[in-house]
Amino acid sequence: MSGHSKWATTKHKKAKTDAQRSKIFTKIGRELAIAVKIGGAEVENNPRLAMVMVKARANNMPNENISRSIKNAVGAGDKNSYEEVTYECYGPLGTAFIISTLTDNKNRTAGEIRHIFDKCGGTMGTSGCVAYMFERKGVIVVEAGNKTEDDFMMEALDLNVTDYKKDDDVFIAYLEPNNLSITTKAFEKIGYKILSSQIEMVPNTYIEIDENKDETIERLIEQLDDNEDVQEYFHNIEGF
Repeated sequence: MSGHSKWATTKHKKAKTDAQRSKIFTKIGRELAIAVKIGGAEVENNPRLAMVMVKARANNMPNENISRSIKNAVGAGDKNSYEEVTYECYGPLGTAFIISTLTDNKNRTAGEIRHIFDKCGGTMGTSGCVAYMFERKGVIVVEAGNKTEDDFMMEALDLNVTDYKKDDDVFIAYLEPNNLSITTKAFEKIGYKILSSQIEMVPNTYIEIDENKDETIERLIEQLDDNEDVQEYFHNIEGF
């Protein structure tokens, strides 16, 4: 089974304060705008937009916020021009991070990411410095409901799933990125509630951190969560 620690972080995000949820909505709004500008506003014809819509609903983003973000993108109501930029960083304690951002100012964002890692005992790396430690995969998280692991395994085998694991009350399925959209729809058709469906950088191996040093990693992750330009981050730390 593949390891997967990011779902724990996702659940943690949902329990944050109203101010922090507002930041999450801002990030998702940017993703919606980018998805619309790239593939149009029709969800049926835009797999990327469909995936962002899943994320918006999983984070309880109000429908009016979703609609406003899409309308602004269609009508160019949002004058900001966002660019996708990925950073690779060496984290503290021998860890590795891949940071995905949407920014309207690359110099500002690069400076902020560098500052976060410098403060927490890490460094910003160059392109390719840690990417080889990860594999690009489609990752779908669904509510387990009353399904047993055997139930899920038998259904997943017919849906292009290459690996999976159970984590508390969810199943996490791994598959080739090109199959993400069709497999997500297939899970929905069977009756699963989709909590997350996106392309992720999944680490080939995980690093275990001494529990006495968890605070360093927690501080770093909190600062990444708080940065409005950071959309996603992937790391190789067990349990985070």
